[in-house]
Amino acid sequence: MKLLVRNLSRSTSEQEIRILFSAHGSVNECTLVLDQLTGKSKGFAFVEMPNDNEAKAAIAALHEVRIAKNRIRVKVAQ
Repeated sequence: MKLLVRNLSRSTSEQEIRILFSAHGSVNECTLVLDQLTGKSKGFAFVEMPNDNEAKAAIAALHEVRIAKNRIRVKVAQ
C-alpha cells in the first residue's frame, strides 16, 4: 500500500521517515519529494508498505502525530 505523508518539516530526512514507519512494519520504499531547483524538501513524502495491515496500523498510529513541531498527516495515496 502506498501512503502519502504530508505536512513534514522541511528538515525531516528520508531516513527519519523510513525509521518512523519501520516501527509499524516493513517499508519497501520511501521517497521524500524535493524541489528540483533548490534540492530542499517540499514537505511531503510517499511510503510504500507491502503489508496492508501494517500500512493501516501505521496510518492509525502516525496520522496527526507531531514530528519536529509539525502535525503530520498520513493517508492512502491516490
